[in-house]
Amino acid sequence: MSSSNSSSSSSTETLSIGIIGFGTFAQFLAKRMVNQGHTVSATSRSDYSHLSSQLGIKFFREMENFMDEDHDVILICTSILSLSEVLKSVPIHRLKKPTLFSEVLSVKEHPKEVLLQSLPEDFDVLCTHPMFGPVSGKNGWKDLPFVYDKVRIRNEDICSSFLRIFQNEGCRMVEMSCEEHDKLAARSQFLTHTVARVLSEMEIESTTMDTKGFQNLVQLKDTLVTDSFDLYSGLFVHNRFAKQELKNLEVALETVKQKLLTTVDGTL
Repeated sequence: MSSSNSSSSSSTETLSIGIIGFGTFAQFLAKRMVNQGHTVSATSRSDYSHLSSQLGIKFFREMENFMDEDHDVILICTSILSLSEVLKSVPIHRLKKPTLFSEVLSVKEHPKEVLLQSLPEDFDVLCTHPMFGPVSGKNGWKDLPFVYDKVRIRNEDICSSFLRIFQNEGCRMVEMSCEEHDKLAARSQFLTHTVARVLSEMEIESTTMDTKGFQNLVQLKDTLVTDSFDLYSGLFVHNRFAKQELKNLEVALETVKQKLLTTVDGTL
C-alpha cells in the first residue's frame, strides 16, 4: 500500500484491490475506485477482458493468476447464493500475505459466517453493504447509506483506507452489526423487493390518469424487478428474519381485507 501525497483528512491511501465476480454492480464500484487512484484487478466466470481494459482494470480469466497479485483487499461481489461455492474455489494459500477480505452482499450474517469459516485467522474480515446501486447511485453517492461491520480487523490502516473510498464519495457511513443489519433489511429491503414482485405479477403499468402515489408504485416495480430473482431469493434464503416479515405481510394484507369486508357488510 502506497501513501497519497495529500495531507487532507479526506485523502485515501492507494490500495491494490482484487474483485471476485465482475458483474454490473462490481463494475459500478470499480469505476469509482479507479477514479480515486486505486489499482484494481478482477476475475469472474464471464470474460470481461475488453471492458476491464477500457476501465483501466487488469482482468484475469484464471483464479490462480489473480491470487498471485499482491492485493491489499479482496472484494467479493458474487451473488448471495453462490458465495459458499465461490469461496471454496478460491486458492487462499496462494496469497502472499494476510489480506483484508470484504464483500458487498445484501445480507450480512451469512457472508460473515462463511468468511470466518473459510479464511485463516490472521486474515481480516469487513462485511459491507452499499445501500445503493447503478440506478440509485448513477448521479453520485452523496448521502447514500453505506453499512459496514468490522468483523475481524487487525490492520486498521488498510481497513480505514478502504472505508474512505466510500467516505470520499460522500456516503453516509453506518456502522452496525451483521445481525442488526439483517433484522432491519428484512423489513426494508426484502419487504420492498417483495412488494415490487407482487406489483410485477399484477402487471401494473402507467396510465393517462396516474396519481403521484401510483407513479411511485410503478417506479418501484420497474426499478426492482430488473434485479435477478437469484438476488431476491438470496434475500429470503440467507436472512433469517425474512420469513417472519413475509408472514407479517400476509397477515397484514388479510387484516386489511377483513376490515374492508366488515365495513362493506356493515353498510349493506
